[in-house]
Amino acid sequence: MPQSYPYTSAVELLGMIRSRQASPVEIMQQCLARMDGLEPRINAFVTRTPELAMEAARRAEKAVMDGGELGALHGLPVSVKDLIAVGYVRLTFGSRTAAENVADADAPSVERLKAAGACIIGKTTTSEFGCKAVGDSPLTGITRNPWNTAKTPGGSSCGAAASIATGVSPFGLGTDGGGSIRGPSAFTGLFGIKPQFARVPVFPAAAAPTVSHVGPMARTVRDAALLLTAIAGFDARDPFSVAEAMPDFLGACERPVKGLKVAWSPTLGYAKPAREIVAITEQAVSVFESLGCRVEQVDRVMDADPADLWTSEFYAGIGTRLKKQYRDSPELLDPALRDVLERALSQTFDAYYGNVVTRYAFRESIRRFFERYDLLMTPQTPLAAFDVGIDVPPELPDCNMVSWLYYTYPFNLTGQPAASVPVGFTVDNLPVGLQIVAKTNREVDIFSAAAAFEQARPWAQHRPPQFN
Repeated sequence: MPQSYPYTSAVELLGMIRSRQASPVEIMQQCLARMDGLEPRINAFVTRTPELAMEAARRAEKAVMDGGELGALHGLPVSVKDLIAVGYVRLTFGSRTAAENVADADAPSVERLKAAGACIIGKTTTSEFGCKAVGDSPLTGITRNPWNTAKTPGGSSCGAAASIATGVSPFGLGTDGGGSIRGPSAFTGLFGIKPQFARVPVFPAAAAPTVSHVGPMARTVRDAALLLTAIAGFDARDPFSVAEAMPDFLGACERPVKGLKVAWSPTLGYAKPAREIVAITEQAVSVFESLGCRVEQVDRVMDADPADLWTSEFYAGIGTRLKKQYRDSPELLDPALRDVLERALSQTFDAYYGNVVTRYAFRESIRRFFERYDLLMTPQTPLAAFDVGIDVPPELPDCNMVSWLYYTYPFNLTGQPAASVPVGFTVDNLPVGLQIVAKTNREVDIFSAAAAFEQARPWAQHRPPQFN
């Protein structure tokens, strides 16, 4: 009976390919067949690239059989969110205004995927220009959560989350400007990490260049570490690019966590999470205590919700980039996006730059907070996945289409690493995530903590029942 590869981890697949126990071509054939079979039910891809994927798989297989040099991601299927350029493939940003746009070159992260031997299976869906925290866009319609297809997988890395959760590929690239990796990871039971700002270089510049990150989403911690290792590192084209030596992300997964100082904050001082979410994440934090971490509850990390600071920064960038589309063809844009663009473009110079200065003060206050702790843990989202077709959960009517996330965007303002770790399920069998935030440039502490938790409380065996 032939081997079945869906839901096999990337680390396992890589070992099987290198030892000739698995064929990259056969792995890719199964991957593409699964993608085609599931796509009508979850709608995770805006552009599928089977020819590109099979060509890469055949090259990978030939290198194995010829005894050639094998890459760090040799023969592995991977998806790329449709805010990241893959050369000569459509780059639509989830927008009807860019439906026929084709990238003329690879983004740095994609260059590195290809150099490492990965096989790109397609471009995953995103909310329009990554501007909403749910999974729909005027171009692609609704992307659905595999755990309950009436629910959203979150956004804006919705397609990546849905496809990985259903075993189409072991991992994929997402982006995170305000929570777009972490929110969908929490809603679909994945590990997703927003690395240190500019750890993964971005070029050309993102529409919101001072808060946007590229990072991995995966079903296991080590798979994410493997992917991040391949795409991270200095690139002179990104003026923010981190120039320090590359940390050992995979090695960090083997480090003990005993003695780490952890702050646990259920609300950060302003969030309004559901009781069930707090109970599940609080129980997960107790696991870290049993692993030897020193945990202290901190009810107020921030003096106030920094949502206005983030909104000013993020949507000013998006508004400037989309000014022409907003003025010439507003009817093609998501109505919710039109509303925020109008407000962003109406900011005065004094108001915008006042927020920039306040952001620097906010960053300094968080830096000082982390002088006392190695890690901060919070719920990842205030509630579990909610119904598709709405932008803001009805339980949080005072929030806008991103501020309901509460816990994510503060750490886009600071730029420090933050990840979502699967820690359980609600009574309705919807996944719940715990956010782990580390000091600047300290992704290794996140990988150590997440891997230790994964060993104590494994989650990869849990699969969406109707897609098992």
